[in-house]
Parts: sequence; structure tokens; C-alpha cells
Amino acid sequence: MLKVLSRIPKYKAFRVLGYPRILPMSLTLSLLYRCNSRCATCDVYKKPSQDLTLEEWTRIFKSIGKNLYWVTMSGGEPFLRKEIADIAANLYQYCEPNIINIPTNGLLCDTIERNVKKILESCPGVNLVINLSLDGVGEHHDRIRGVKGNFERLMKTYRLLKAIKHPNLTVGLHTVISKFNVDRMPEIVEFVRNVGPDSYITEIAENRVELGSTELDITPTREQYGRAVASLLHNFSVKDMKGVAKVAQAFRHQYYQLTMRWLEERRQIIPCYAGFASAQIAPDGDIWMCCVEAIPIGNLRENDYDFGRVWRSERAEQVRQRIRKGLCECPLANVSYVNMLHNVRSLIKVGKNYFGLEEPVKIGVKERPRLLKHEV
Repeated sequence: MLKVLSRIPKYKAFRVLGYPRILPMSLTLSLLYRCNSRCATCDVYKKPSQDLTLEEWTRIFKSIGKNLYWVTMSGGEPFLRKEIADIAANLYQYCEPNIINIPTNGLLCDTIERNVKKILESCPGVNLVINLSLDGVGEHHDRIRGVKGNFERLMKTYRLLKAIKHPNLTVGLHTVISKFNVDRMPEIVEFVRNVGPDSYITEIAENRVELGSTELDITPTREQYGRAVASLLHNFSVKDMKGVAKVAQAFRHQYYQLTMRWLEERRQIIPCYAGFASAQIAPDGDIWMCCVEAIPIGNLRENDYDFGRVWRSERAEQVRQRIRKGLCECPLANVSYVNMLHNVRSLIKVGKNYFGLEEPVKIGVKERPRLLKHEV
């Protein structure tokens, strides 16, 4: 973490002054759009793409070098990529990130277990976080995810991963809070508490260009989300977590607050560092500042796989100007973490969360009395 904090002044200068144009600390790699789920909140599986090959990803990693701290390997369903373990191994060899995070629907039970073991073996110094998607309990989960038997296979994958017992492996559950499950969050929370994952995180369903969900009515109201957060804060305390999961939970509690404000105000609540300290690479090699608007700043195939060339291009600066001016706004979770690192007030609150010193969080809404209090 000290390595990350030492780079914050440079990123702040980058956002304010335009220099130094250093490479991001957080990067999402979209390995493919293909997916074996048919979720009510996402149409990413409908998008065609010519996916970057293993060799192309390796050339990109070489151009980035050892600048990354957190990398998310996403999709689609990332474990549909047969080369996922090799992509991770080459990422680790050339970039040495501290954390690799992989979200998955859990459908490919044995494939996921086998590849997780391979990644742990080939990336000995990385903290590997596998987040299994849980949007409901039993048949309710299957209906939202659009696959019969998904819940049963998800839990089988969970048991297989928990049995690995590797010190660098964090096995978590992850819920997208949408209009389809927001009123059933107490039931989901109770189930998660009984299962006891290493971590439990949530994010709000939102309209993203990347996911093909811009026309879907999926985002809950602030009142609905506030009640869901009440259940989360009442049942999951930072002090009960350890390691990477504890750090993530400390940030997550602050993320809930920022998201509730976003639902009410629909603006950048704190300055956004997408395009400065974080970015995303699409399956076909386009670089986006983030996946919500998914505005390409250049394609790596057209730039000799040189990430820095695209990152420092005139087109990249044009998109950054939109972000600086606050012309975009969203509660994207990965970007929110990075934003909080660069916002003193938010970072102080995260630190208090981590050490159990934060005051009770007000999560009520204007029309209602305050709900449950933060336990930390």
C-alpha cells in the first residue's frame, strides 16, 4: 500500500496539470465478451469481438512494465478463455501486480478450480481474489442469471475454491444490487453470513456501454439502495475481516456512502481519476478510460501494442478533459476505489473504517428516519 500512496501526488498532478503522464496503477483487462450467463442486468454476451491473443496480451504487458498495483481480469465470463492462466502468468512476469481480481459466474466448476491453482502456482507473489457472482438464493439467483442450476454450480465452485486453502487466495462472493434483488438483500445477506466467504462485496447495477445495458431499467432507487446498505452494514463489520478482504471492506463501506449520494445528485461526488490512475482494455485492444461510457482513446493493435503511446495521445487528452470538467458521472466500483485513494477526506474515512474508529454512518433517506448504524 505504501507503494501506491507514494504515487498519489504524481496522479494528482497529472489530473490538475496534465503532467507527468504516468501509466495507471489500476487496470481492467476484458478478455472477451462471450458469456455463458444470460443476466437480466447485462447484454454483454450479444457483443461481437475479435479477442486479443495470448501473444498480443504479452506484448501489451511488456509495454506497460511494472506500473500496476491492481488488475481485474474480466469479461464476459473470463474463465471461458482457455488461456486465462497463461495470460495471468505473463501479466505477473512483466507487470508484477500486487492484486489480481477475477469475477466469475461460477458455472465452469472444474475449469475454474484448475485455472485458479495454475495462477497461484505461476504468480507466487500475487494476492489472487476470486469473486463469485451471487444475485439471489436458490432459484431466485437462477432467474436473474438466466441459467437453470446456476446457484447449485456456483456453490460447488465455491466449495472447490475454499478447499484450496492457499495463503494468497481470497474467495469472495459478489452481488450486483439491482431492481430485481434489492428488496431481497436481507435474505441474501443472511445466506452469505451462514456461508462465510473470505469477503463479501456488492455494487449497484448501472447502465454501461461495455455491458450493452444502456437501455435496461436495472438501477434501484436511493431509498431501495439505502435499505439494502442498512442490511449490509448491520451484518458485515470491517473488524471481522483479514488481509486484502479487510482493506477492501474498509473501502467498500465508504463506497456505499458515495453511491447513495450519486443516486441523489447524479454527478461526480469526488474527483474521478479514470484516465489518470485507472483504465480498461477491451477484448479487441481498444483502451477506455472506463467501461461506463467506453469511449475509445486508441487501439493497441493499431499502435504496435504500445500502451504508453495510446495513453499519452492527443485523443486521450481530449477524453481526460471531459473527466476533469465532470461531464461524466457514475458509481463504478473499481474506479471508486482509486478515486478514494486520491481524495483526502475519503481516505481518512477509509482509514478510520479499517482501524474501527469511524463514527456511525448515516444511511437513511430524507423521507425516512435513519436506518441501521455502521457497526465499526
